[in-house]
Amino acid sequence: MGKPLASEQTGPHVPVLLAEVLQALQPLEGARIVDGTFGAGGYSRALLEAGASVVAIDRDPSVAPHVAQLHAAYPKTFNFVAGEFANLDQLIETPVDGVVLDIGVSSMQLDQAERGFSFMREGPLDMRMSGSGESAADLVNTLEESQLANLLFAYGEERKSRRIAHSVVAARAEAPITTTTQLARLIEKAIGRKPGNSHPATRSFQALRIAVNAEFDQLVEGLFASERVLGEGGRLAVVTFHSLEDRIAKRFFDPDKGGPAQSRHLPQTATEALRWQVAKAVKPSDAEIGRNPRARSAILRSAVRTEVAARAVSFAGLAVPSIRGAA
Repeated sequence: MGKPLASEQTGPHVPVLLAEVLQALQPLEGARIVDGTFGAGGYSRALLEAGASVVAIDRDPSVAPHVAQLHAAYPKTFNFVAGEFANLDQLIETPVDGVVLDIGVSSMQLDQAERGFSFMREGPLDMRMSGSGESAADLVNTLEESQLANLLFAYGEERKSRRIAHSVVAARAEAPITTTTQLARLIEKAIGRKPGNSHPATRSFQALRIAVNAEFDQLVEGLFASERVLGEGGRLAVVTFHSLEDRIAKRFFDPDKGGPAQSRHLPQTATEALRWQVAKAVKPSDAEIGRNPRARSAILRSAVRTEVAARAVSFAGLAVPSIRGAA
């Protein structure tokens, strides 16, 4: 029995807002599309089925089996490059007609307990997408209490960050914190759990994952890299999963949205030339959320490039969270 079409797949690796992403990147027949966050290959497969050629990028070595499957099925129109989507303009040949970015941790990574992304599964406190560099355990066991509290607040919007950090520092003085469930239980004990609310470790795990993988830096640099590789008429689709990422994408596409309102009593400053024709943001349908609860927080922002030249990378005006006291 053959593999189902991407649009018919079920299970944990179905990409979120798939139909909407494909629509945002139209026309696809004969187009050259960059899938900057390959993961399990759901977007890439659907794009290939729609007649596009795809260059996929991922820094996670565990995607290899999915890469092999698509290479076998689409040897002439699928290509994979190992690397970070932040550097996509250095990894691919231009021009391209479209770019899709699915930001954050994938269902595939969450489901692998040994990767340490999920507080629901026992595993090492790791969270490294590339498998190299500092792990979440390194941060939890070495940061000063104030640094850890500020990290949890800035990257996870955790209002009880100081209480959590104090409990972590006290616990690690007895023994290192090395597993996901160990940290999750510690956080639950520190701040409690109300029936019906999300797990109390949710925001802290988000914050640690973002810090370990420099996700905000990756997002900003990837957005500007996409702007550089897409010429007039090129299309960019970005799927985010929490408000911090979505705010960055929103302000990238339309810088004037992030600026302060101008007083009519002051000299008016010229608005920046628009590099993107921005579509309305799209959220998953109730039906999709019913099929895949992980889709509930997703937002798709998409836009079409104008003829205005690409910008230099700048974090100004994007509201990228910063950790107080960081150098």
